[in-house]
Amino acid sequence: MRIRWQSFIDPDQHRDYFGLLDEQLRLSAGPGVSYEIVGIQPPDTELHRLSEVRCGVRAVANAIDAEREGYDAFALGHFQDSGLHEARSAIDIPVLGLGETTMLHACTLGQLIGLVTIDPVFIPWHREQIGRYGLGERVIGVTAMGRLGVADYVQACADEDAFRRVYDQFEAASQPLLAAGAEVLIPAGGLPALVLSRRPGLEVGGAAVLNGVPVLAKHAEAAVELARLGVPVASRKGPFAPASERCREEFLAFTGTDSSSP
Repeated sequence: MRIRWQSFIDPDQHRDYFGLLDEQLRLSAGPGVSYEIVGIQPPDTELHRLSEVRCGVRAVANAIDAEREGYDAFALGHFQDSGLHEARSAIDIPVLGLGETTMLHACTLGQLIGLVTIDPVFIPWHREQIGRYGLGERVIGVTAMGRLGVADYVQACADEDAFRRVYDQFEAASQPLLAAGAEVLIPAGGLPALVLSRRPGLEVGGAAVLNGVPVLAKHAEAAVELARLGVPVASRKGPFAPASERCREEFLAFTGTDSSSP
């Protein structure tokens, strides 16, 4: 089984993060499962909707390529899930997103869930996600950490002092969610999730801290196995109705992707 994992940052610029991500995926992988991690250049570091759209478009093109290259599933390892629905409607292999999958899995761990995002700019985005996924009664709030940059999280993948800065901000941002009754806390992003995963079994105020990276990995593997048993990869009625071949070719031409790829 081969799964392509789409990151929204650049492996050349953020090697410590990709090293930790690769390690976690190797530990998560079942027998015979391999992950190929791909990034985006330039990376999603501007923290704006325009960057999300740009990277989401590239992710959809990469998903189409993944299916053509024989991958069994496409994992969108970016909590904002930019391009998730478009990718799911474009290909016939399982497509799962970090945000949607982590929040749905969190519902099996506790009744009330809180999100801690990396920057206040993403609070409205995550609220939109919560509404889109129908989780308004389960995800009770979104708070934000201080304005740490991508480089700060990457440094915290290996440096203890940098890790402490991330943890302290996460703990502080968790307090309003804990006061509201959150039982599960989700670091809303691959960057903080991987940094905090350096402390396995982490809890804050008695609430479980859920690392979505292995959650997404194992759900992607399960989706492939279920598809082999005849379970649909998506409903093709409604928003995930399949794109026509002409629609896909026009999209790939717009993105500059070589439509002759296998």
